[in-house]
Amino acid sequence: MPPETAIAPAGAAKPDPAGSRTQARARAARNHKLLVYGARILLLVGLLGLWEGLARADVIDPFNFSMPSKIWDQITQWALNGTPQGTLVEQIWYTLYEALLGWVIGVLAGVVLGIALGRIRFLADVLGPYIKVLNALPRIVLAPIFLIWFGLGPASKVASAVVLVFFPVFFNAFQGAREVDRNLVANSRILGASNRQVTLQVVIPSATSWIFTSLHVSFGFALIGAIVGEYIGATKGLGLLVSASQGTFNAAGVYAAMVILAVVALLAEGLLAFLEKRLFRWKPDDTGEAR
Repeated sequence: MPPETAIAPAGAAKPDPAGSRTQARARAARNHKLLVYGARILLLVGLLGLWEGLARADVIDPFNFSMPSKIWDQITQWALNGTPQGTLVEQIWYTLYEALLGWVIGVLAGVVLGIALGRIRFLADVLGPYIKVLNALPRIVLAPIFLIWFGLGPASKVASAVVLVFFPVFFNAFQGAREVDRNLVANSRILGASNRQVTLQVVIPSATSWIFTSLHVSFGFALIGAIVGEYIGATKGLGLLVSASQGTFNAAGVYAAMVILAVVALLAEGLLAFLEKRLFRWKPDDTGEAR
């Protein structure tokens, strides 16, 4: 006789191996994320504790290297009592305004020119050598020139931010326009799309992921441009705080301004990552699942 087979009772739930595997992957991804965050926090706490301990034990000179507790005290003092140039919020907003304006102008110019040169070979052949030469220049040294041209106001800092942001965005947009699937372009032509329609509806959407990749790096460059410009000459801003603290040999003030700048950069990076996730929800994440 053939062996008897077990018959599931009517209405019993059937096992779902695919669902179980999905849940297991999601659980493993959450555990990995928690482990990574925990390791990051432990590393930061360990480094700060080591720094504090070495400074208090005079292994390193507290006057030159300061210590985390003094840096925190400096930030607290600025937050409660303000800085010689005004409130701390005002200094942060001044630098952020210059960086944001320079970033927006640099991104728009880089995207427009990058897409244009990626689509029009004649423009690429004519302007390509000039762009390469300008990209080879150490753009930070342009900050004193902008200071002479535009003065101590925000315009010189915005110009410094623009030249630092433009090139990474331009090259990514240019490469994204060149990497568009030729079959998509050909099919659009067959369907009667004009050059403008192909650019707006095929090329730009295809190059968006390339452009967003450059945005993460370029905002940091915008902050660098604003800070360098303020460090050379300004009336407000975090760069001026760094310069003033250096002039008075206040190492804690220099580090405090750097910490504040790092927090601003991390918040901006988090916002860009959030917008990228919302815009590219169709892309698979690290576990292979759609967002």
